[in-house]
Amino acid sequence: MGSPGASAHPAAGSAGTLAGNTHASAPLAVRMRPRTLDELVGQQHLLSTGSPLRRLIEGDQPMSLLLWGPPGTGKTTIASIVSQATNRRFVEVSAVAAGVKEVRAAIDGARNQLARGGPETVLFVDEVHRFTKAQQDALLPGVENRWVTLVAATTENPFFSVISPLLSRSLLLTLEPLTDDDIRGVVADALVDERGLAGSVSLDEQALEHLVRLAGGDARRALTYLEAAAGAAVARGLEVVDLATTETAVDRAAVRYDRQGDQHYDVISAFIKSVRGSDADASLHYLARMMEAGEDPRFIARRLVILASEDIGLADPTALTTAVAAAQAVALIGMPEGRLTLAQATIALALAPKSNAVILAVEAASADVRDGKIGPVPAHLRDAHYGGSKKLGHGQGYRYAHDEPYGIAEQQYAPDVVADATYYRPTSLGAEAPLKERWERVRRMIRGQRG
Repeated sequence: MGSPGASAHPAAGSAGTLAGNTHASAPLAVRMRPRTLDELVGQQHLLSTGSPLRRLIEGDQPMSLLLWGPPGTGKTTIASIVSQATNRRFVEVSAVAAGVKEVRAAIDGARNQLARGGPETVLFVDEVHRFTKAQQDALLPGVENRWVTLVAATTENPFFSVISPLLSRSLLLTLEPLTDDDIRGVVADALVDERGLAGSVSLDEQALEHLVRLAGGDARRALTYLEAAAGAAVARGLEVVDLATTETAVDRAAVRYDRQGDQHYDVISAFIKSVRGSDADASLHYLARMMEAGEDPRFIARRLVILASEDIGLADPTALTTAVAAAQAVALIGMPEGRLTLAQATIALALAPKSNAVILAVEAASADVRDGKIGPVPAHLRDAHYGGSKKLGHGQGYRYAHDEPYGIAEQQYAPDVVADATYYRPTSLGAEAPLKERWERVRRMIRGQRG
């Protein structure tokens, strides 16, 4: 669905195209970069006839782009194609290294080119989410006046990481993760293409599948690993890159694990059930299998967040905090360091006391709602802040809990149809045990029950 991203671009703020990166010593991922939309792997939803991307490139229409997608899906490649196919200058500004000064210098350079009758400029901003608001603001004049065709790339949700004025002035294109078949196609092309390995070696099936697993949908990573494996094979005098050579070259052991097939579902199922069953050792085994096979660590972290509420709940209220912190840490630091965070969270959740009272409670409440038990809100609980509400009886008789003994008022909160419903049934495990005693006492006080 995408193509290898750049790893050897011109320096921030410098002009030029990526053509200078196709020399023999350039990384394989750079040499194999698609030159046209037709060579782009995947992203078919962006490539159909009449699509905005095709109109921009083939119709040479001025339009700024915001490309959102995972690493290695083709964001930098699309910027390069926009530049080369429309004969524009290509200038890259890295959000990691550049500041407002560099952004303004790049835009001023583009404006001067136009004033002298020179070519238009494609300004590529990688990792635009790393820019501060002031840095993103500095891009606006160039976009508004069309001094540049901005192509900004981000791996984070632009609705949270990109300022609204820039977002509204750009066409947002969402790039999908590469499928395993896409990665196989990228590798197959690199093996035979003159820009790539030109048939110098071949790759056996096991080695190919190992590369596909390790790539994790990232074309750049797949080609980087392929280049390392091919180099190791040539050094050994081999014409076929086998699994052992590939493992040695990329320093990863092959694990029988299909991210799209039964193994994916079986292993994650076993992982969750082991944590639920409080077996920390088994949980770590399945965690290791997934990580070694290149499973997306964010997927594992999300499952732990779900488990923290579904299987632990209020038996250990810190479980959810632990799981959410692990998910945020994985997103922040990535792999391989993120494995330590996942392991810590896995052990903590496996050893935590277990309760499914939360999921049973919300499912019971939802079942009543689906069955039509949605009576009117009691009048004393209705909003009484707007004009005329008191004439309707809203708020009359409401007892303010903070004015009552123990901060608990005896009054009806639920609609009549479910006034006697009991959804939350705490267990006597872990921190939920004192909650069980308190909730039973509080519920009796609220409902005016004695004893």
